[in-house]
Amino acid sequence: MTPDGSIEPALLEILIAPHKSLKTKARPVGPEDWDQVRALVPRMFATMYKAPGIGLAATQVNVLLRVAVVDLMPDNQCAPLTLINPEILAVSETWTTREEGCLSLPNQYADVSRPSEVRVGFLDLDGKRQELQAEGLLAACIQHEIDHLDGILFVDHLSILKRNMIMRKLAKEMKQKAAG
Repeated sequence: MTPDGSIEPALLEILIAPHKSLKTKARPVGPEDWDQVRALVPRMFATMYKAPGIGLAATQVNVLLRVAVVDLMPDNQCAPLTLINPEILAVSETWTTREEGCLSLPNQYADVSRPSEVRVGFLDLDGKRQELQAEGLLAACIQHEIDHLDGILFVDHLSILKRNMIMRKLAKEMKQKAAG
């Protein structure tokens, strides 16, 4: 139960790299997908909050639709953002490097450079077209989630050497956890 007395949505399984769905480009949400999306989004938020994380793409829960959820929890307050069929419309010329992690690569982190600001277009949960100008952590998070929808992981922005080191370390940790 949630604090307001409603039933908490069932959690979803987060895929761990190198699962093939994480490298698959998601298809746009069409009119026939809206019932599925409306049922999926609350479960994605519940899964993301429980993990805990600040963003989750549908591909990470093995749903190959262009849906992502984000919540940076400013001042420890929920500020959920649902992005359906998101697309980056504009990026700043300035770039920022920040440490990124990913729920599909648990305990793995690396510095990733991305445009400092983005303007993104998307549909909200009511199917209305929205635009958002994002900067800082929100811009990085949105770009990270859109990358997921395109089959790109944050490690794909790294050198082959760094990427291979992270993937080997992840494989080792997952093997140890399974043997646990």
